[in-house]
Amino acid sequence: MTAVTEFLPTGIELVYLVAASLFIIGLKQLGSPATARNGNLLGSIAMFLAVAVTLLDQQVLNYELILVGVIIGSLIGAIAAKQVAMTAMPQMVGLFNGLGGAASALVAIAEFWRRMSHNQPLPIDANLSVILSVFIGGITLTGSLVAFAKLQGLLTGAPIKFPLQQPINILLLAGFIGISAYLLFDPMNVPFFLGMVGISAVLGILFVIPIGGGDMPVVISLLNSLSGLAASAAGFVVMNNVLIISGALVGASGLILTQIMCKAMNRTLTNVLFGGFGTAEGGSGSASGTGGAEAKTVHSIDSEEGAMMLGYSKSVVIVPGYGMAVAQAQHVVRELADLLEKQGVEVRYAIHPVAGRMPGHMNVLLAEANVPYDRLYDMDDINPQFEQTDVALVIGANDVVNPAARSNQESPIFGMPILEVDRAKHAIIIKRSLSTGFAGVDNDLFYKDKTMMLFGSAKDMVNQLVSSVKEL
Repeated sequence: MTAVTEFLPTGIELVYLVAASLFIIGLKQLGSPATARNGNLLGSIAMFLAVAVTLLDQQVLNYELILVGVIIGSLIGAIAAKQVAMTAMPQMVGLFNGLGGAASALVAIAEFWRRMSHNQPLPIDANLSVILSVFIGGITLTGSLVAFAKLQGLLTGAPIKFPLQQPINILLLAGFIGISAYLLFDPMNVPFFLGMVGISAVLGILFVIPIGGGDMPVVISLLNSLSGLAASAAGFVVMNNVLIISGALVGASGLILTQIMCKAMNRTLTNVLFGGFGTAEGGSGSASGTGGAEAKTVHSIDSEEGAMMLGYSKSVVIVPGYGMAVAQAQHVVRELADLLEKQGVEVRYAIHPVAGRMPGHMNVLLAEANVPYDRLYDMDDINPQFEQTDVALVIGANDVVNPAARSNQESPIFGMPILEVDRAKHAIIIKRSLSTGFAGVDNDLFYKDKTMMLFGSAKDMVNQLVSSVKEL
């Protein structure tokens, strides 16, 4: 009987199993806007259960100090969730990724220090877990901080490159590997350990600065994956099963999402990370465009003309982009759609996978404005419907609607899947100017005969459209 009970799971292990199951179910539900909130709730419950039983299971020396940390962290999280604008959500996600990496690295550092203070050298397997956690966590922390700075405008969105950048990266990586190998045989060497921590932090900075701001959806999803891998490595350090499982789930899902983002841009991950592609968002441009576009002309309209085109249409497809996010125009866009629907116009929204600055950025903004989920269409679903669309209203999008990606083999974005707005009967494009997008490529859509340009801030122009539609 005793031999049998040794293999029966304890109460702690059963709760861990429930938490892991909730993580998996919640992750599945995050795949759809309609179930995402419920999936987030399930994930939160799973994490609460995991943390609670871990505190009961482990020999905690100071519950009071942990309680203080929980209260402070909860207050910061709650205030941030309430105060941070939805348009700044990419920056917030970037910071969360960095904090996840920092937490994992600190767990590994604390375990190293505990062992050293008790003169208990780490065994090779535990030492290897510490090294991986420090490496991945350090890169995630500083890389996420750089991503935040680029998104916030504290650093230029253009790729930052300098001479011998890649050789320096290779030398630093080789140095890290060498130090790690030495620590496997001399795990109590503090200077070498601190050197390893420092190299990880520097590599994170050098990893992200050469990536352009337009590639931030890929970077954020990759850093999210790295934060999960760092947590999983930390789980091996402290021998916590649920931390290993949850970290692995985040790591795997982040890698899948990264691959989806790369596919949406028709680029490889190595090209995103090392290609130094693109320019700062909103580069200079004019009616003449670039690359021999001097003879091209544009057709400009005012809000009254735009309102007439929209109000007397049978079907309208709204294409939101980063310009809508910057102008915080999602609520007035919803108001315009409601007005059009009251007049019998069918209104849908076309969502490109990499529109904005993080995966699902447009979905998040439109959800904040309470746009019904059944009005949101993925690129593959909406593209066949553009030919039957009377007016495509593009709000602040650029590269993701550029027909050169489909027709011009010389274009840097050739082969990139786009929203085929040029196939609609008419297009209205709200944009401040004819400036190029992240790719630095002139947009052929601007110069087509059936394209009408409505120049100005997205929020101001949509407000004017709303006022004009009300007068029809």
